[in-house]
Amino acid sequence: MKKLIEAVIKSAAITILLFPMDTWALTNLDKVDAEGTKHEWQADSLDAATANAQLDGDDITSVGTVSAATRYNNYLQISRKSFVISGTNEVVVQAGMKSVIARTAMKKMRELKRDIEKAILGNQGSCVGSQTVARLSAGMDSWIASTDHGGNGMRATTTNAGSSVGFTSGAVTAPTDGGSFGGLTQTALGLTLEAAWTDGGNPSIILVNSTHKQTLDGFTSVATRTVDVDKADQVPILTAANVYVSDWGRHTVILSRYLRTNPSVLLALDPEYWATSWLRKPKIETLAKTGDGEKRMIISEWTLVARNPDSSGKVFALS
Repeated sequence: MKKLIEAVIKSAAITILLFPMDTWALTNLDKVDAEGTKHEWQADSLDAATANAQLDGDDITSVGTVSAATRYNNYLQISRKSFVISGTNEVVVQAGMKSVIARTAMKKMRELKRDIEKAILGNQGSCVGSQTVARLSAGMDSWIASTDHGGNGMRATTTNAGSSVGFTSGAVTAPTDGGSFGGLTQTALGLTLEAAWTDGGNPSIILVNSTHKQTLDGFTSVATRTVDVDKADQVPILTAANVYVSDWGRHTVILSRYLRTNPSVLLALDPEYWATSWLRKPKIETLAKTGDGEKRMIISEWTLVARNPDSSGKVFALS
């Protein structure tokens, strides 16, 4: 996708640039190939550590059982953008651009990237689709189960209403939040990080919206930063916390525009256990000409891979 966007921008002869960190998940997660509209993989876990002392020369009279790996799946979602540019609009002299088609393609590519990022982080469940219903890829918010179901999702309040089921019976169900929401607390974040760490994860990334980023800035575990300033430079004012240090590790805090709101959610992620899978990477196609205009479509087919959702956690039902 990055090379395609760069080529479109170059052909458009404009200076609008994309910022990779603006779509953190789509830019940074591993990318794997898909072979069908239903992508499957397996996740395993280790048995709990236990006392293990054996007699010298002891014979094995019984062998231990091997637990089966969990077979996960997610459906590939088709995402697209389309547009038409009139013949006149393409050939007249434009201020600062050589081609309206190329510029519009760049703009739509960026919009597509944002749409996919929103779905990756979102709370939609998976859907197999039909002739009248589009296939859906379940997002991170849906994959991470709540404590009511043995997972790592912590409610912002003590109310038990609402739940996040995660992956059950071959599908991922969208979470329900109930009717009671609360603010982000250091206790809730700590419980989330602890639960993920206990399950073997290393949630090194915290994705948060602007409101809760400001709340997190006030937590006591925010790392103290020092900056070397030349005597000729103005002294910078630093207010944003980009590193959060907890009992369970060092976490990079990243501001995200695409987390859901009303209620909102904080995601604490171990990026090693997430990926995107692609059947069709974003591609610009020319549609049939039906009049005095040029039609284009940018289309992709993708899904989110939760290699092991227990590696991550979330604080949900945030006000």
